[in-house]
Amino acid sequence: MPSPLPMRDGVGATRLHVPRTGPWPTVSAYMVERFFHLDPERLLTRFDLGDIVTASGAPVPRDAPLGSVEFVWYYREPAVETRIPFEIEILHQDDHLVVVDKPHFLPTTPGGKFLQNSALVRLRNLLDNPDLAPIHRLDRATAGLLMFSSRPATRGAYQLLFENREVQKVYEAVSALPRHGDLPAFPLVYRNRIDKPRGQLRVEVDDTREPNAETLVELIGSDDRVVHTLLRPHSGKMHQLRVHLAALGIGILNDRFYPDLLDDLPDDFDRPLQLLARELRFADPLSGKERVFTTRRTLQDAPAGGTAVSGA
Repeated sequence: MPSPLPMRDGVGATRLHVPRTGPWPTVSAYMVERFFHLDPERLLTRFDLGDIVTASGAPVPRDAPLGSVEFVWYYREPAVETRIPFEIEILHQDDHLVVVDKPHFLPTTPGGKFLQNSALVRLRNLLDNPDLAPIHRLDRATAGLLMFSSRPATRGAYQLLFENREVQKVYEAVSALPRHGDLPAFPLVYRNRIDKPRGQLRVEVDDTREPNAETLVELIGSDDRVVHTLLRPHSGKMHQLRVHLAALGIGILNDRFYPDLLDDLPDDFDRPLQLLARELRFADPLSGKERVFTTRRTLQDAPAGGTAVSGA
């Protein structure tokens, strides 16, 4: 469903489904209750200013009865954002594709308290391209390669590469050396069942069901502090690499989710998650040519003198 409002500062309008029936006399009363954390008078003033509109772009009056509209559009009004002090590096750009090196801490898309501080919005503003859209995603905490589509007409062809698992993805991770000092026998393939329940921060693992997540783990190097691994995921489940290394007893350094969920604290920019999207390799769906992109970033806690495994 197309938005009746144009892109603003790289951010599209938000669409909200309004119930047809319920205990609210008006659309505005429903929104006041739904967004209880906002100042109700400020929200009602937005109706009076015409900032909340229908699919046709017509303003919704504050006394519009519930059931008179099914969807409304509006621009989010986020709190003042603290800029994430790291920049995106563009590695490749053509008529169809933009490939970037994303820093740690920057989310792929807007969400929560991050709007301007997202890779998508920064790139839309930088490249003056409101049609830019991510083809896949990286966790906010993960750094490395991220691909964006420049044109809606060819976006689906690149998205299908990921849906059909035709993109070879390679990651690096640095983990604390286990206290007993014994490492798993590398290389190894780890499989389990990962599901993401709605409303939960972390995924759930169910070892009683058929595995749906698989990762090849290879050793790059280690020292008396850490182990440096190369990861080749066969699937792309949420938090897969973080969960698999934690299950092997070598949870990724500075991971606040796995193996244990730690308190939500402000970002510590000196302690990024030691996970890096290192390489993307695929046959271009438009030209048929092999494309290979490699990050220019490194992991700050990697042991000195580490060398890539053969074929990396």
